[in-house]
Amino acid sequence: MKKSLTLIVLFSLLFLGFSTITHGAGFLIYEHGAAAMAMGGAFVAVANNPTAIFHNPAGIAWLDGTQISFGSTLIIPKASLSLDNWPDPTYQSIDAVSQVFYPPTFYITHKISEKIVAGFGLFTPYGLGTEWPDPENFPLRYIATKDDMKTFIFNPTLAFKLSDNLSIAAGVSYIYSMLKFELVELVDLTAYGLSTYDMPAALDASGSGWGLNAGVLYKGDSFSFGVNWRGGFDIDYEGDLDLDTSALPITMPTSGSASTSFSFPHIFGVGAAFNLTEKLTITADVHYILWSSYDKFTVEIDVAGFEDKEVEENWKDSFVLRGGLEYKVNESFALRLGALYDQTPQPVETMDPILPDSNRWAITGGFGYKAGSFVIDVAYQFEPFEDRTSPNRSILLHPVTGANLGEGTYSTTAHLIGVSIGFVF
Repeated sequence: MKKSLTLIVLFSLLFLGFSTITHGAGFLIYEHGAAAMAMGGAFVAVANNPTAIFHNPAGIAWLDGTQISFGSTLIIPKASLSLDNWPDPTYQSIDAVSQVFYPPTFYITHKISEKIVAGFGLFTPYGLGTEWPDPENFPLRYIATKDDMKTFIFNPTLAFKLSDNLSIAAGVSYIYSMLKFELVELVDLTAYGLSTYDMPAALDASGSGWGLNAGVLYKGDSFSFGVNWRGGFDIDYEGDLDLDTSALPITMPTSGSASTSFSFPHIFGVGAAFNLTEKLTITADVHYILWSSYDKFTVEIDVAGFEDKEVEENWKDSFVLRGGLEYKVNESFALRLGALYDQTPQPVETMDPILPDSNRWAITGGFGYKAGSFVIDVAYQFEPFEDRTSPNRSILLHPVTGANLGEGTYSTTAHLIGVSIGFVF
């Protein structure tokens, strides 16, 4: 009834997706400023506050004085898994453990001269996590029971105003990433006249890398156009591996290590903004994400009896369509609306409880308020995922019929609440 997996394959699954049942196609989080979020993320050609360091750094060339923005986005997912073929009705419908994520942001810009503005941003574009209940009995525990990832990007930037209408910018990023992962390894000892046994395993790993980014922004009287590029980067992960062998009738190592290198994708964004009136602006973005960089990788396991493993995943490049509008009620108050469509890069063959991704739509809204040097932006986003059925790597097959007992349908929605607070000096 159970198809045994080696530890190598299981940790290959770890590095497949790291996290997030909740947000951003693949495992990208794009909500790093509430004003942009309220407009569906269509901000490449707007980029008129310090969060432009993420969305299009060329926009900070027009910012005066010293400006600070900080905040977070509360991400509240709800996910469930239906396993219609599972023999025990108790586990045919499973809700993921409720979690709330709050990736932080911090930005600061300073006008050095009439043509040069410096900036610094801290944000977390890759992260979140998944946890499934009752890990000892969770039907897909041999793939994953829990995972959590945090990736911090530290991004200094310089922007140059080439003319009254055109600016460019470039930056360098230091990236630090941490991840934790838990599963249950099925140890098959039937060849020795014994049985099969569950062995819980946990990995705690970290790594770092470097990346580049750049942007261009043209601002006319009624029309703006922007291009943003955030370069891909590689992270070399190394971590400690803990194995709970207490249920095994033989002696096995209780610890070891694992390592791998992972390529994060390039992100290209193109956007346009139209000032239809003095009060109303509409925006549109197209983002293209080169997830095809995630085609294969090698996992190195430092545990006696296991060999290194190369794993193929074959993700595809994907796109995101974004649109938004802003209506300035007066000099102090603005209303915003938006929508987006986010395409998954993940083939259904590699979809599993670590990263059950799918296409999704989202609608957004919010407001901004200014009072003197104080600025606050608030946004809300509702994001339903398309239901998607996965073979869950076909690791659980009926011993007689060969039916895939682990085949399941994932249903996910997410609510997001973003707040950004800023000061202008």
